[in-house]
Amino acid sequence: MRSDRYSRYDVIIAGGGHNGLTAAAYLARAGRRVLVLERLDHVGGLAVSAQVFPGVDARLSRYSYLVSLLPSKIVRDLGLRLELRRRRYASYTPLGDTGLLVDGGDEARTAASFAAVTGGDADHAAWREFYGRTAHVAERVAPTLLEPLTDRAAMRVLVGAEAWRDLFERPVGEVVEERFAHDAVRGVVLTDSLIGTFADPRDPGLLANRCFLYHVIGDGTGDWNVPVGGMGAVSGALADAARSAGAEIRTGAEVLAVDPDGEVTFADETGEHAVTGERVLAAVPPGVLARWLGEEPPPAEGAQLKVNMVLSRLPRLRDPAVTAAEAFGGTFHINETAGRLAEAHAQASAGRVPALPPAEVYCHSLTDPSILGPELRAAGAHTLTLFGLHMPARLFRADPEGSRRAALAATLASLGSVLAEPIEDCLLRRPDGTPCLEAKTPVDLEREAGLPGGHIFHRDLSWPFAEEPGELGGWGVETAHDRILLCGAGARRGGGVSGIPGHNAAMAVLGGGGVTSLTSTG
Repeated sequence: MRSDRYSRYDVIIAGGGHNGLTAAAYLARAGRRVLVLERLDHVGGLAVSAQVFPGVDARLSRYSYLVSLLPSKIVRDLGLRLELRRRRYASYTPLGDTGLLVDGGDEARTAASFAAVTGGDADHAAWREFYGRTAHVAERVAPTLLEPLTDRAAMRVLVGAEAWRDLFERPVGEVVEERFAHDAVRGVVLTDSLIGTFADPRDPGLLANRCFLYHVIGDGTGDWNVPVGGMGAVSGALADAARSAGAEIRTGAEVLAVDPDGEVTFADETGEHAVTGERVLAAVPPGVLARWLGEEPPPAEGAQLKVNMVLSRLPRLRDPAVTAAEAFGGTFHINETAGRLAEAHAQASAGRVPALPPAEVYCHSLTDPSILGPELRAAGAHTLTLFGLHMPARLFRADPEGSRRAALAATLASLGSVLAEPIEDCLLRRPDGTPCLEAKTPVDLEREAGLPGGHIFHRDLSWPFAEEPGELGGWGVETAHDRILLCGAGARRGGGVSGIPGHNAAMAVLGGGGVTSLTSTG
């Protein structure tokens, strides 16, 4: 092993995902000497675009696929060249020959759809009241995610007593059951509490509540937006910002060990190297950082099946009142009624792939056709992204290949059960004749992306406020080692694609300052 000629940095960032790049951009713009080390041959982590199917000119968001939590402030601070498009249709839930459509551009149509499905106006009124409350919470909580941690009491005052009780104290499953009568409406609400999280919404441990909170507070609105160009555009913009500010980014550089004194050992094609940083930012899961430090990793288990598809055309629906473009333009719910969600959770808890897996899909190319080549666009092709719920890693451990096939077959059958035709009939074929279909389980993500347990949030989500006395006033990125900060999705106020942990780690290094100089640089 040798030390590099220029081996001392102000900050070494281990991991070149979107959070690591966010931290690098902020710190380099503040004049810090920054080195980013990334194991793969490209940056971006799970926020990447890829031509998944050889010979098919479509760049898919292979892992993460929508943006909600990324604050506008980070986009402005770093001058990111990034376009996020809002989807007009929030969701469609097929129910036999009809369905529930939530049309963000036509409230009267949404109300009529609720009435047709539920037989009255009560659930729509409850829907408006409930999401009015979550909008209030989003407006209040989102700005705090980029500030030092407040405590539980202050957060309660901020959101108000009633919202606090319903979202922070009572199981979300109980609240939803109390407020909504129809099983399908309950299910649509509950899905936000289960994305990437294996939980019972009625569990008093409130893990489902924490998941729900992060899915409705994004950037103060809770909107889930489509990144033009795919998720790779997000990481690409952050990498450009970091490099233009002077950060050094090395790909193909695998971190092997981190010393609490700031020494980082990594390997690349030329051998092993040691570099030292005044601070080390770990933009990786807590379990990976623990391994580097020689410590016991915390438990983590993901719970999703991700399926990427390219279609020759959108599938036909049973519901004549809704077009395929409307249904798939937002989130298309598949067997996600409250009852079906509970059945699937019980089956997965018993160690079985759910018989009728709940899932949801959306079509990126309807909102952003730029990810398709000209010939595919002209031919009417589309992408389809499916996210399956209640698929914990434990189901795939003993037989990864066989259980993936079983889970995929059950999920495609579940999707087909709510369509007017099998989805297989709509799949585009590669030049070799095989269908454009790819499935990723938690075990696949563990092997390919280094996520312990395949957990897309790196570990179970935490409340966005200090829960221990020593956390108050901190940034939620601190570790037991003074020179090491955790700036990946497993940090407090982590979760999905947000850049929030990266921002907060940078602020912790800068002592909470540097913002004025950041916005006036470049």
